[in-house]
Order: sequence, then C-alpha cells, then structure tokens
Amino acid sequence: MTPFLQLIFLLAILLTAAKLAGYLSAAAGQPAVLGELLIGLILGPSLVDILHVPIFDDHLLGETVEHLAEIGVLLLMFVAGLELHIDELARSSKVSAYAGILGVAIPIALGYGVGLGFDFEPRQAVFLGLTLGATSVSISAQTLMELGVLRSRIGMGLLGAAVFDDVMVILLLSAFLALSSGTGSIATIGLIFLRMLVFLISSVALGMWLLPRLVRKISRLPISQGTITFVFVVMLLYGLAAEVVGNMASITGAFLAGLMFARSPEKERIERGMSALSYGLFVPVFFVNIGLSVNVRQLDAGVLLLMLGIALVAVFGKWVGAGLGARLAEFSWREAIQLGAGMISRGEVGLILASVGMMEGLVSESEFSAIVGMVLITTLITPPLLRALFAKEEARPVAEISLEQ
Repeated sequence: MTPFLQLIFLLAILLTAAKLAGYLSAAAGQPAVLGELLIGLILGPSLVDILHVPIFDDHLLGETVEHLAEIGVLLLMFVAGLELHIDELARSSKVSAYAGILGVAIPIALGYGVGLGFDFEPRQAVFLGLTLGATSVSISAQTLMELGVLRSRIGMGLLGAAVFDDVMVILLLSAFLALSSGTGSIATIGLIFLRMLVFLISSVALGMWLLPRLVRKISRLPISQGTITFVFVVMLLYGLAAEVVGNMASITGAFLAGLMFARSPEKERIERGMSALSYGLFVPVFFVNIGLSVNVRQLDAGVLLLMLGIALVAVFGKWVGAGLGARLAEFSWREAIQLGAGMISRGEVGLILASVGMMEGLVSESEFSAIVGMVLITTLITPPLLRALFAKEEARPVAEISLEQ
C-alpha cells in the first residue's frame, strides 16, 4: 500500500478502537478517556505494536500520528477554555495561585530528594524534580467535562492553577538550563519572564477587543464554515505564539484562545463545530497516541524501581501540594482533595520536559523510560480517581453549577 493508504487504514483502526474502548469504559462506570488511554497502551509496542505490523512499513507513519495527536491536545484545551469565561476564571485567582505554586514547589523538592537517593548528580536530581513539577490538565479537563463539573469552582481552580503551573515550571526550567550551562544571568531570566508577560497581555488584548468583531464579520460572509476555519486558525496561531513569543507550552495558548472565543456571540456555533472536529478525529488520536509512545517491555528491574519511586512521589507531591494550596484558599477538605487529584496527570507536558532532558544530556535512555513510565501512570490513574472522588456529585448542566466561593 502507498503511505497515504497506510495512514487512512491506521486512522480507521485507531479511531474505531478508541471509540469502542471509550464506550466500554463508560459502560463500566469509568470516564471514556480511560478506555482510550488503555487501548493505546494495548495497540502500542507494549503489546500489539501496531506501527510495526508489516502492512504499515512507512517509517513516517508514527510521526504523522504524533502530529495529529498534538493538534488533538490543542483542540482539547481550546474546548476546555471555550466552556469557561475569563471573568469566572479570574474569580478563582487565589486558589489558582496557591495550588499552582505549592503544586510545583513540593513535587520539585521531593523529586530532588528521590534523585539523590538513586545516586543522581545534583543537577540531574534538580531536573528530575522539575519534570515532577509539571502538570497537564488536558486529561483532567476532559474527565471533568464528562462529569459535568468543569465550571464548578474546583474546575475553575484547577485550570487556573495549571496556568500558574505552566508559567512557573517554564521559568524555573529556563533559568536552570541557562545557569547550568554557564550562560545564564538575571537579565536572561528577566527576559524570559518579560516574553511570557508580553504574550499573555497581547493575547488577552487581541482576544477581548479584536476577535469578537472579526468573528461577527466573518460569520456574515458567504464562506462555507468560514467561522470554524477562522477559529481553528486563530487557535493554531495562539498555540504557536505561546511557544515562540511567550516561551510557554502551546496548550496554554490554545486554552487562552478558547477563553477569548467564549465571549463571542457565535460561541454556540463555534462550540458545535470545534467539538465535532475535536472528538470526531483529533482528540481520540491524542489519547491513543499516549499509549503508542510507551514500551513497557523495555523496563528492566532497575528502571522499574526508579519509575515506581518517581511515580509515587509525583502522585503524592502534586496531590498534597495542590491540595494544601486549595485549603489555604479556603476550600473544604473534600474540594482540596478533588482539586489536588486533578493536578496529578503529567501528560504531554511531562513528556516534553523529559525530551528536553534527553537533548541536554541530563537523563539517560533508561531514566527517560522511567520518566515516561511515570507520565503514563499518572495519566492513567487520574480519570478513575476523579470519577471516584466526584461519585457523590451529580453531573449537572454547566449553567446550573454555582461559582460562588
């Protein structure tokens, strides 16, 4: 078969498997995303290794699927932002700051200690701590949307804390890499912070004053699905700008784009179009691809022990850190536990940091495998954990959920 035919055949298999696994997971009382993650693990090199089946001999196939998955996570965070309103998110700034800061500081400290315990050099131990400080709430956001509580104050605090988390980890990582290479200075770190600030201010300014006007004008033009195309392009540009201008993760840019379009008079139309695009194609590929990127069979006893150690610290540190931050913001113990659990998943952000460590020579291949294993464990346990913690909560329409604090 030609490379194109291989791609469409593979996509047909992955999408069918993802939706079937999601259905079975939901039927078993778990979030659909858990089934999609598990089927990816089954189809990946850990068991079936579908990308190396003889019929799929195009060596670029895996990379193409990975790129589609990256678009999927952008869309997932865009839709999460579209569910919210910037004023509502601002009302959760206190818990976002506390949970974000403590949810980074405690895992970094614990990760540093674990690294030293496994005979890492101090700079390697610091980097390990930084990988544990990261958070990816794309999995949690999807689960909370399924449960109907994304716009509860827990959901608001969670998403806001993730933004604080992203800013802190990127700043700390950039400062660490600059200082450890001997080329860093206070001015360099200040420039990184300034770039973040420029991106955040300009993206919000454009989103509040320009984008709603453009959407109104484009919606009146005789262009087939012109509004959806425009929104999709803006989401991609926000993700690009987050990386290039703000030195932040592209998912932060996509989330901000969603927040901006949440103010649009065309919100319902945008939501229908982008949700169909997201959950019909790209998002299932993203969840399945997480499993496709992991090979459990490569883990030897030493790597397995390291993986379990850092996974335990990753779960405990983030849960306790973010949970304590929520308590300081006057959340109840139950709410603090729920918010802390939602911050556990490391997802694609953890994988990005691990890749940076490989390129900089801060982690070996075996240590990289252990970090990837930790990412997988934290990603897999988050959906059922949230489902269990919200078991007594009724899934209600978004508009009915109180945002009072």
